[in-house]
Amino acid sequence: MAIIVTGASGLLGTALVEALRAGGREVVRLVRHPPRQDDEAYWQPAEPVVDLAALEGAEAVVHLAGASIGDRRWTPAYKRELVTSRVQGTRVLVDALRELSKPPEVLLSASGVDFYGDTGDRVIDESQGKGRGFLADLCERWEAEARRAGEAGIRTVQSRSGLVLSRRGGALGRILPIFRMGLGAPLGSGKQYWSWISIDDWVGAALHVLKNRDVEGAVNLTSPTPVTNAEFTRTLGKALRRSTMPIPVPAFALAAGLGEFAREGLLPGHRIEPAKLVASGYRFSHSSLDEALRAVL
Repeated sequence: MAIIVTGASGLLGTALVEALRAGGREVVRLVRHPPRQDDEAYWQPAEPVVDLAALEGAEAVVHLAGASIGDRRWTPAYKRELVTSRVQGTRVLVDALRELSKPPEVLLSASGVDFYGDTGDRVIDESQGKGRGFLADLCERWEAEARRAGEAGIRTVQSRSGLVLSRRGGALGRILPIFRMGLGAPLGSGKQYWSWISIDDWVGAALHVLKNRDVEGAVNLTSPTPVTNAEFTRTLGKALRRSTMPIPVPAFALAAGLGEFAREGLLPGHRIEPAKLVASGYRFSHSSLDEALRAVL
């Protein structure tokens, strides 16, 4: 039986598809262009259209599609795109799953630790309710659409991912050139916690969740050792053997340059505990940031 993946060309999707195929699993990628390869099937949330035949009898669906949070300034139009790509896309996919005579056993749908809002230095696990802000509201709506799959008897998991460390892209990929020039610096106060996870552990945790039938609902995909932004800056500089700037980038400068994304995506703190992963027996390959960066870089 196949595993269906949306967002398969993104950072997480690419790594997950590679791991699934390395393990001998059949993967079908849902794509929004006419299929050009045997492992592709068409879907287009805007129309909306989904190839139901490709979904029928699938073992699992991993839903990772969504416009990038940090690649563009948050204009009103782009904020609408962020919402539509997640909320409407998930709604269309789940509606299709609910039409199947043989639905998948599990839906793993992406979300983020931004659900919790700014948690300061408090340690937060999955029992914590929703925080405040655009991203928290977006995550809540995103997850609500995914949960509807449960009405069709599909085990549903919402993966609240932290900062995924990969040299191939994502947040780390964007800041590596700055740090390699010796211009890395703490952001704002530098005291805000960043919850991170290596790409290897993100893939490992996703595979663990897919096969572990006791895991459902919201699951934090983060390492058990979040660090402050200042510590992250020092550790990344050390891993690259580059000095870092002693003076932080002021919060007002970040807000002026990056707008609302800086206020919601860079300056808030997320000190997240992966309680469900740990309780379900997942063992992290990289539990310290220094070890994770060495492996990634």
